[in-house]
Amino acid sequence: MPDAPKDSPEFLKAYAEIAAGRPQKVRGRIQHRTGTIGAGIRAFLASDSYLGRAASTRARWRSFAEEFEAFFATARLSDLRPQHIRKYLARFGPHPANNRLKLWRALGRWWLESGLLDADPARDVRKRAAPHSDGFEPWTAEDVAAFRAHWPIGTIQRLAFELIALTGAAIGDAVKLGPGNARDGWLTYTRAKTRTTCTVPLFVETPPDWYPSNAHLLACLKTAPKHLTYLSTRAGASRSSKAAGQWFASAARDAGIEGKSAHGVRKYLAAHIAERGATEAQRMAILGHDTTVQTRAYSKTADAKRIIAGTKVDNSPEQVVKTAEKRN
Repeated sequence: MPDAPKDSPEFLKAYAEIAAGRPQKVRGRIQHRTGTIGAGIRAFLASDSYLGRAASTRARWRSFAEEFEAFFATARLSDLRPQHIRKYLARFGPHPANNRLKLWRALGRWWLESGLLDADPARDVRKRAAPHSDGFEPWTAEDVAAFRAHWPIGTIQRLAFELIALTGAAIGDAVKLGPGNARDGWLTYTRAKTRTTCTVPLFVETPPDWYPSNAHLLACLKTAPKHLTYLSTRAGASRSSKAAGQWFASAARDAGIEGKSAHGVRKYLAAHIAERGATEAQRMAILGHDTTVQTRAYSKTADAKRIIAGTKVDNSPEQVVKTAEKRN
């Protein structure tokens, strides 16, 4: 209760809200009545089960959790049934519903294991059938040429593209990369999403013959300020992982590339090195995949004819241009 006279409007309002079971804010924190779904959600957000997730997963789940909280806050956790979750998820399309179901299942398991419930209310809620999708659309050689033509060497947008095109890093990881990740020509980092280690021959003197030329990237780095991270702001601070995706997508749109994101550049690299003979194990090491299934999915756009024929392409920028001209 607020520190106010018992007959004051502030005290009486808080008393009425608590009596009605509405959540209260205490020093900026939301506090729910014990036994409500809102209290159960808040307990989960303070648990190791949530805090041990990747930062990107935590950010997405917190957004969903606050959404659930606003909808179910005052309802009793013990009254929650599968039909309530199904009815709630029916408000969304298949993909958004299935993304939210992942959090419902994590909540249900944790509530059960923590003794807050005797049964998992999300266990029998099935995923919705969704239209097949290959996910993020990969960039094409034409997209690459358009981006390079629009964003010249010397711009941070161009540096971001060249860095992702050679490392295959997700944009959230790319903004954290810097000279400290490079040693003896090799760049190594841990993916935030999967915690897997990625190893890239970014600056080695004699890279594998299937690895793209780093000439464009070196030219960008030569003109870029020297900071702890390659993609730092003008003030030298590291860029926000959360905002970087929208920033790069906007740069792509400015170059006339619609509906494609930084993750599509990651897929572009996967197809590029697959065409030039990189093995699945080599692609997994660069992209940080746990399974060959993921690696094959990312390389689906590779030119099948060149893979079958074993065609190799010189990695120098000049030879790549000549090869492209011959194909055209």
